[in-house]
Amino acid sequence: MGIFYFMTALTNKQIAIKWFEAFNEHHLEKLLSLYDNDAQHYSPKLKVRMPETQGLIKGKSALKAWWQDAFDRLPSLQYEMTKLTADDEQVFMEYIRHVLGEEDLQVGEVLQIKNGLIIFSRVYHG
Repeated sequence: MGIFYFMTALTNKQIAIKWFEAFNEHHLEKLLSLYDNDAQHYSPKLKVRMPETQGLIKGKSALKAWWQDAFDRLPSLQYEMTKLTADDEQVFMEYIRHVLGEEDLQVGEVLQIKNGLIIFSRVYHG
């Protein structure tokens, strides 16, 4: 593996760290700046709250609406990062979802990254 691989993996890990910072600050514009305009996001929570999406939303405006709703409904929402694993194409993030009054939730999420922007994110609960 060459230097490009390791530099890209490091850059992708830094994107994930910025993602956690933006999310925990509930800073929507900072969070959205990490995503490509045509990014897609899949989440089991989307399936439950918006069944018509079948769990998948596309584009920054849909991401913005989804996360704005989450921040408005769950002002105590915080993610505690437990592990980051990165390569030159993606980051696998493990974290604990904390919301006051709810049981903590173990989450895995994959961020697919291209040209320094997230193009697809997939959430797994477990």
